[in-house]
Amino acid sequence: QVQLVESGGGLVQAGGSLRLSCGASGRTFNSYGMGWCRQAPGKEREFVAAISWTYGTTYYGDSVKGRFTISADNAKNTVYLQMNSLKPEDTAVYYCATSPYRSLVSGSCSTSLYDYWGQGTQVTISS
Repeated sequence: QVQLVESGGGLVQAGGSLRLSCGASGRTFNSYGMGWCRQAPGKEREFVAAISWTYGTTYYGDSVKGRFTISADNAKNTVYLQMNSLKPEDTAVYYCATSPYRSLVSGSCSTSLYDYWGQGTQVTISS
């Protein structure tokens, strides 16, 4: 059993920055990767970024590549999502999730790929 807690969401103007954190606790030894997905009202869940803790490989969705950066602190079992140049289109609830696979798939937020999910943190970007 893994517990995830996201933090860092809030309200920011377009062009601003936010840094999200996701701490994992519990039986994390089978969690080899972690990803960020988001969901806006009326839209389907969208892949944002992911990282393989073992290999350090990172993955980014096309809509955020070049603006967002995912990183991991293995000692703290925490992943971060640095979001720069934010746009109103980035407004959504952001969820972090763990994966039992060493290699992840860019563009996927499938429940077959991720096993545990956090409660999410709201990110709102004003025009």
